[in-house]
Amino acid sequence: MNTSEHKNHDNHEGQSGHDHDDIISSFLGSRAEMIFAGLAGIFLLTGWLGPKMSILPNSIGFILIIGAYFFGGYFALREALEKILKGQFQIDFLMLIAATGAAFLDEWAEGAFLLFLFAIGHALENYAMTLARNAISSLAELAPDEAIVRRGNQTETMAVEALVLGDIVIVRSNERLPADGFVIKGESAVDQAPITGESLPVDKRPVENPDLAANNLESLASETRVFAGSINGSGSLEIQVTKLSGDTTLARVVKMVSEAETRQSPTQNFTKKFERIFVPFVIVLAIVTSLSFLFLNESPADSFYRAMAVIVAASPCALAIATPSAILSGVARAARDGVLIKGGAPLEALGHLNAIAFDKTGTLTLGKPRLVEIAPYSEISEETLLEVCAAVETLSDHPLALAVVRDAKARLGRVPEGASEFTSITGRGVAASYQGQIVHIGKLALFGEVPGLPPPIDLVAKVDAMSANGRTTMIVRQGDRYLGAIGLMDTPRPAAQAVIARLRDIGVTRMLMISGDNQNVANAVAKEVGLDEAFGNLMPDDKVSKIKAFKAEGGVVMVGDGVNDAPAMANATVGIAMGAAGSDVALETADIALMADDLETLPFAVGLSRATTLIIRQNLWASLGVVAFLIPATLFGLGIGPTVLVHEGSTLIVVFNALRLLAFKNDRSVMKTLRKNLPK
Repeated sequence: MNTSEHKNHDNHEGQSGHDHDDIISSFLGSRAEMIFAGLAGIFLLTGWLGPKMSILPNSIGFILIIGAYFFGGYFALREALEKILKGQFQIDFLMLIAATGAAFLDEWAEGAFLLFLFAIGHALENYAMTLARNAISSLAELAPDEAIVRRGNQTETMAVEALVLGDIVIVRSNERLPADGFVIKGESAVDQAPITGESLPVDKRPVENPDLAANNLESLASETRVFAGSINGSGSLEIQVTKLSGDTTLARVVKMVSEAETRQSPTQNFTKKFERIFVPFVIVLAIVTSLSFLFLNESPADSFYRAMAVIVAASPCALAIATPSAILSGVARAARDGVLIKGGAPLEALGHLNAIAFDKTGTLTLGKPRLVEIAPYSEISEETLLEVCAAVETLSDHPLALAVVRDAKARLGRVPEGASEFTSITGRGVAASYQGQIVHIGKLALFGEVPGLPPPIDLVAKVDAMSANGRTTMIVRQGDRYLGAIGLMDTPRPAAQAVIARLRDIGVTRMLMISGDNQNVANAVAKEVGLDEAFGNLMPDDKVSKIKAFKAEGGVVMVGDGVNDAPAMANATVGIAMGAAGSDVALETADIALMADDLETLPFAVGLSRATTLIIRQNLWASLGVVAFLIPATLFGLGIGPTVLVHEGSTLIVVFNALRLLAFKNDRSVMKTLRKNLPK
């Protein structure tokens, strides 16, 4: 089957055969092609064996063979006629020529056998491809058709399509969520696996201010955001709708994954170019072969028969289906685990790349600073240092101040009160009155600007050491007494180190970080998670320049959060966005979107792309090998029957080999096996 024919079948999504609008197809439905292929086989077997066993007269046997021609060639003839009217000559047409040629040579049974095997192979191929498409289309069935809506004091059940922005939807226990939105009442654990691929339910809680949340959807916490198609746990929830039914994350994923079929990979483009040269060559070869009786000691009938066999042998069905079937299966398998891959090009490219660049904040790290080091000075206790820090920082709304208060409370069990006269010294630190004394908290430079003694040398040395380890440092002085210093850091995700190790298992050889944070922080995080290189102090334009340089060196994957990193992802060979289920920008920008805010799905995506690339390579070698064997074999006398068996058998082998991707497992043993078979 050639590429254009494959596209034709792709358009009939969710069906196992041709979507012919006729009485037969209307009556038999999607089973029509399979039923006709079966009838062709029955008529052929009966019409051939009956006269040989003297059960049927030859005339009845011949009529049955004609019936086999009808049932075996019906759909192929309709397809061929449709294409001929458009000026296109497809594989169906070549098969009909071969079958007609066999009949012309009075080899009716052999021609019927050709049409039967072509029909059964075609039907089975379409059925197998439907399995992959159903894995995608089944996503669309996750969301319920109706929702319980509260408008004012009235509660009613209505179609999901009738929901409007701002509606309040009531979701009872164990029900599927009908819309995207945020929780305004109730608590429950929600299974988001169908959308994000997360293996465990996510605890949901109400937002504090619904009006504020409605105006800042992109900043909603994952604990408050919900998605259509996910499954509620034991609690009841009230959800404010934020997206119409056609715009939900689920609807957009289904649309994007379906569209992924039309985005051609480099191998598919190569196959199309190959066929444009190869098919005319086959036609010329068949014509020359049909005239070989002029040069060889054989009859014109023998030469013509061989020409028909050559046409069958050289039809590139397996070659044309090799890549699309693998890509479709890979995209479907990825979607099942919350990874959205936008077509064959990024899926195939990811399978070849060995360099990955990560953003730091929110990608390798949690994106939230934490108090990671406390260094009391002299005789000061850790509790005293934390108490003074927390009391002053409660008056600030700076992210670092909020982190200090949060983590100090966790250690002390309380938040000290009593600070007053708070002053923010922009870019340096803060000052406030606490316990009758002025407290200064800030950078080393702050204490060269405010009155009082400078920090002791040994305290400065400690602060320098903390900074060298990537800490954001704050020195604390109360009155004239230095209490010590604290260090904060955006800590790596708990899974980051293991994820980097798994990527190395797959065969990723170079892993980098590009960050706007200072170089010391970048180095510290890179060292902790196991990266090869770190580049800090980068502005957005600098990140793009770095990505372009890595791309020029052989290609690079850029992994980011899909918002701040959009320009860098757009310039990478493949851009991968994390947490895309909560970000419209991420869904639009990235080539591959990890729907959950979970770094652990990255090795799965890379491993699946490796497996897809490996299967594409296997399929191409198998399909080209069969053609390379059959063409000379038919030239030297292999008959149409055996040729069809090998030809159609290779097509089915290629398709079912690709369908193995639907069962791809995300485990370490599979990943290590992939490393041994990396595509070159």
